[in-house]
Amino acid sequence: MAFNYEDYLRIDKMPTLWCWGCGDGVILKSVIRAIDSLGWKMDDVCIVSGIGCSGRFSSYVNCNTVHTTHGRALAYATGIKLANPEKKVVVISGDGDSMAIGGNHTIHACRRNIDINLVLINNFIYGLTNSQTSPTTPKDFWTVTAQYGNIDPSFDPCEIAMAAGATFVGRESVISPKKIEKLLVEGFSHEGFSFFDIHSNCHVNLGRKNKMGDATKMLQWIESRLVSKNKFDTLSEEEKAGKFPTGVLKHDTSRIEYCKAYDGVIARAQAKGGH
Repeated sequence: MAFNYEDYLRIDKMPTLWCWGCGDGVILKSVIRAIDSLGWKMDDVCIVSGIGCSGRFSSYVNCNTVHTTHGRALAYATGIKLANPEKKVVVISGDGDSMAIGGNHTIHACRRNIDINLVLINNFIYGLTNSQTSPTTPKDFWTVTAQYGNIDPSFDPCEIAMAAGATFVGRESVISPKKIEKLLVEGFSHEGFSFFDIHSNCHVNLGRKNKMGDATKMLQWIESRLVSKNKFDTLSEEEKAGKFPTGVLKHDTSRIEYCKAYDGVIARAQAKGGH
């Protein structure tokens, strides 16, 4: 049977509210294709999103969805997964939502190694709330909160995730939708916390205000900053500056998944109660 996006979407919510040319739609379709490739039943999938442009994601996919408060998507998702460990939980979040106000939740979800998939739509700005600086905004960029140029050093979300204990970490960009799909299929199949840093364009609230040109020009800028992990590993430290490796950056299967570890807590508590 031919693949049909309409089987996975809430058609009454179409068209989306995202700006024309926004990469969020590319990521939406990549997530749907990954779910289809894995044969997941939509009744077994729960998509959780926070606040921001990425927060609208949960409105469009026809499965169990929760649209949560700013920065708290992973906290809600943790409760959902612990209560329903057999379900597939996917969190969609922006760089401001998950790495700034929700950064603490992200760190501890990585640390626990709970079987949740965090898809970070990284567009380097608070897009929906009018261009505030995010933790991934490049230095010297104009934002509403840095009108004379951003002086904050930005950090690499994948480095944060790996250091905090995420057992699957990968990066791709909206320039390569099929690579996103392949990465998601591998990460969604992983038992443990999976972190995906997907670079996307906000050509309206970042690009236009920094005179970067249209959506195509901004995609070219994104592409200029990315290099495959294999090539990245051969670069000197000077050459690595301002570059980000793509592909699977970490895949560790040695650690126990959190829900399974928690089952052991339940069993010990029940055994003690029985005595």
